Amino acid sequence: MTIHVGLTGGGNISETHARAASTLSDVDIAAIYGTNTAKVSCLSHTYGAVAYSDFDIFLAHRPMELVIIGSLSGLHAAQGIAAAQHGLHLLTEKPIDVSTVRADTLIQTAEQASVKLGVIFQDRLKPHIRRPKQWIDEGVLGKILLVEAQVKWYRPGEYYQHSRWRGTQALDGGGVLINQAVHTLDLLAWLLGDVARVQASTGTVLHKIEVEDTAIAILEFSSGALGVLQATTAAYPGYPRRIEIRGSLGTVVLKHDRIVVADLPAGAPTLEPAATDDNQSASSAHVGDIRGHQAVFEDFLAAIRQNRAPACDGRAGRRSLAVIESIYRAARHPELAVQVVAG
Repeated sequence: MTIHVGLTGGGNISETHARAASTLSDVDIAAIYGTNTAKVSCLSHTYGAVAYSDFDIFLAHRPMELVIIGSLSGLHAAQGIAAAQHGLHLLTEKPIDVSTVRADTLIQTAEQASVKLGVIFQDRLKPHIRRPKQWIDEGVLGKILLVEAQVKWYRPGEYYQHSRWRGTQALDGGGVLINQAVHTLDLLAWLLGDVARVQASTGTVLHKIEVEDTAIAILEFSSGALGVLQATTAAYPGYPRRIEIRGSLGTVVLKHDRIVVADLPAGAPTLEPAATDDNQSASSAHVGDIRGHQAVFEDFLAAIRQNRAPACDGRAGRRSLAVIESIYRAARHPELAVQVVAG
């Protein structure tokens, strides 16, 4: 059965969504909505879709069963709520929104409308990240004690200057934490469980933006594990993400989403080879390697057909946003350890 998909946005990430969706034989890109008429027209022409500049008319397009939201982060919930009210399944780019209050309304609306809601956190589906998840769940690493995550990336000034929304509070929701490090915070919560409390410090050390480009956070997990996150878009020329997970029986280190250290107990399962992610995320926002998005789309289509939860549903997608909001509160009150408000 062919799934007819509508895209919102028209920018870089919507073009990524279009490329990924077009590779799937059971997907038809039916309609594309965006406010940049030239970009939407070009994208629609390329993929044989109908172009729309009116969101309400776009939502009425048929046949269309699924909307993939690639609009500005601060619009994700509003557009998702409208799509759900039209009976459309929805898959939104990270973050689910820039406000947990709006995210909660989106989640509730999708549940009431009996439509699927997913959030695009493609890193969850990468083989070298899924393996540590399996090891942790099976107790191979023992009790998880400490995690260190480094997102020491670089974005030039033009990255912010040539965008009306990046680096703004209203439409981006913050800076490096909610735009770049949100992927890593999602992974930490997925791998280690809920974050209970945070302490943090943030700063704008390089870029002329109204939000942070650098952050450090201390994370206390409900399990008792401790974590440290360092995130920046000011680390020239940009370095691969690194995550170190240390348990009572073993240690795993991921660099650029590949396991580079696996100190495991004797008899632990061996690691199978896996393809590398070719995206240069540390120094560029461009997505050349679309395999991660393809995997997310395939999983979400299967979730619709099998009536199951997708790899990251709305409630799971909310977790990283709740942690980020808590980090921002903690940075404003460095004398306090801020409790994370779970959904």
